[in-house]
Amino acid sequence: MVNIASKALIVPALFAGFLAVDAAASPSSGNISPITAAAAEMPLRLAQSGDVEIYIDEYGRRVIVDSFTGEVLGIQRPRQNRDYRHMRRLRELNRDQGGFLLEDPDADIPYRPRPYYQGRPAEEYPEYSRQPDVPDDAFPDAPQEVYPDAPGAYPEEPQPRVVTREPIERQPLDDGHVVRVPPDASSPPADGPKEPAVVFSGKAEVAGLQVLLDRKGASPGVIDGHFGSNVDNALAAYRDITGQNLHSTDTETIKKGLAETGGDTFTTYTITPEDAAGPFVASVPADYGSKAKLDRLSYTSVSEMLAERFHMDEAYLKALNPEAVFGRPGTVIKVVNIGTDVQTPVTRIIADKAKKQVRAYDASGKLVAAYPATIGSSDTPSPSGTHEVARIAFNPEYTYNPNINFKQGNNDKILTIPPGPNGPVGSIWIALSKPTYGIHGTPDPSKIGKTESHGCVRLTNWDAAELAKLVKPGVTVQFTE
Repeated sequence: MVNIASKALIVPALFAGFLAVDAAASPSSGNISPITAAAAEMPLRLAQSGDVEIYIDEYGRRVIVDSFTGEVLGIQRPRQNRDYRHMRRLRELNRDQGGFLLEDPDADIPYRPRPYYQGRPAEEYPEYSRQPDVPDDAFPDAPQEVYPDAPGAYPEEPQPRVVTREPIERQPLDDGHVVRVPPDASSPPADGPKEPAVVFSGKAEVAGLQVLLDRKGASPGVIDGHFGSNVDNALAAYRDITGQNLHSTDTETIKKGLAETGGDTFTTYTITPEDAAGPFVASVPADYGSKAKLDRLSYTSVSEMLAERFHMDEAYLKALNPEAVFGRPGTVIKVVNIGTDVQTPVTRIIADKAKKQVRAYDASGKLVAAYPATIGSSDTPSPSGTHEVARIAFNPEYTYNPNINFKQGNNDKILTIPPGPNGPVGSIWIALSKPTYGIHGTPDPSKIGKTESHGCVRLTNWDAAELAKLVKPGVTVQFTE
């Protein structure tokens, strides 16, 4: 009998074109069909094995036949780009050798050809002939009651409920309070009325976690309602500072910690005339030569100034207050409810290059504060080893010297960059005993821990300001890999 498993594998392979082998190979059996023997002398790609035989009909189609039963297993139509002169030679060959023809060769589903077995009609081999047709009355109809026609005999399958989505109403980001969504009244559940669904704002919950970390001295950098490596490192620092594990999904512990350290995540602030007065600059040029021409590198807007004051990402502040006019005194806005600064003096600092974090320790060796940091780059790496704090400057000027510093743009002269939060070193400079290196602020707080520096250690302006108040000259700064 024919190997059923081999037939199952052969047919898909035929249509994938994987059965074609070099026709120059010698046939393994002398009992092959005349058409196959003649075709083997031509440069055709035919398959010949003990289980199947492949024939080429006059239209160039490949026909695979079971060698034992003579059953046609599959037919492959010729490709469009086949050489038609080659096809004509095949048709002549088939007529000369008595090959079989298919009925209606242009049909999508070809008719079954006359079955052959090893090149001869199958009816010449009774033992391989097909079984007689089964009479129509061999299997009488089943009793009628098995298939009743009564209504409800076949209950309809439940159809999926179609839900129509209501238009989305744009709303400002919520403050983290519970939002209760009423259930769909059009299709009440069978087991009675359903309680409103409770939905929390993901952004507000993450912001609450960031605020709690910030209050505990484990700074997450800018508070923006997003997870990231800065938050992950702050969670590790929180454990080292407090001795407790804080999980980002533990909302109850976060809410309890917020209540104990200063209240809710958000509060309100009224913009004052002094806030709106500035001073501000229209824009901050990238070129150091252009920066040097300004009187001060101030904030560019009230929203930028308030975002830094409340340790926030400016885009997040604006998203919380979509209708606010920040330049108008008396405008009430929603801001982050930050805590108080760390007060414990720092005697040792570790700048961890791998974690991109600055850690500050007290005299007993206890971690009291940790800040996300940008520490050097591959082009201008930060120093190695241990150094000391040399001096501290608030709101400093910045001296650019291309001979000993990096090269910025086309500037090849020494420049004095005016002070301001948007200056190259932000609003704080903590100089180290190694010349030209220090810990300082930045004009781009949202990029801390995500970009590279020119060898120094960058913090957000508010983190650098907090650290500057905790250290004094002589404090050691150790760089670790």
